[in-house]
Amino acid sequence: MVSKRLSRLEGHRRKFMAIIDGTPECYKAVHYAGRRAKNSNGGLVMLYIIPEGDFQQWLGVEEIMRAEAREEAEAAMAKAAQTIRESIGVEPEIVIREGSSAQQINAVIEEDRDIAILVLAAGSAKEGPGPLVSMIAGRPGAFPIPVTVLPDTLSNEEIDALC
Repeated sequence: MVSKRLSRLEGHRRKFMAIIDGTPECYKAVHYAGRRAKNSNGGLVMLYIIPEGDFQQWLGVEEIMRAEAREEAEAAMAKAAQTIRESIGVEPEIVIREGSSAQQINAVIEEDRDIAILVLAAGSAKEGPGPLVSMIAGRPGAFPIPVTVLPDTLSNEEIDALC
C-alpha cells in the first residue's frame, strides 16, 4: 500500500519519475517525463539504481567497485540532467540508490509523496519490452501509482506533440 499522494495539495506539485539505466529507451522516458512536468508545472525526478550484488569482493575491492559504480551513476545522471535542462528547460531532481530495482522504485515513491506518475519506455529488442517494463507488468499486484509506457517508435518530436 502506498501512502496518499500529496501532489494536489497546496504547496505541492505533481512529479513525474523516470529511471535512468543507460538504455536508449530511458532517454525517451525522461524526455516525456520532463516535457509533461514542464507542461503541467510539475517536477521531474530521475532515478538511477546501482544493481545490488555487484560488490561481493574483499572489502578494499568492494569499496573501489562501489565508488566506480557511483561515479558511473553520477556521470549518467549529469548527462541526462544537462540534456533535459537544455532541451526542455526543467531542473530535475536526481536520486541515486543501490539495491533491487523494484524495492528502490517503491521506496522512492513512498518517500516522495509528490511523485504521481512513473514513466517508462519500451525497448525495441526481440527479447521483450525491457527489464523495467517487464518487471512492472509482471508484478502480482497493482503498481502503487499510474505508469506511462511509451512505445519505442516515438521520436522526441512525436513525444513533444503528445505532451
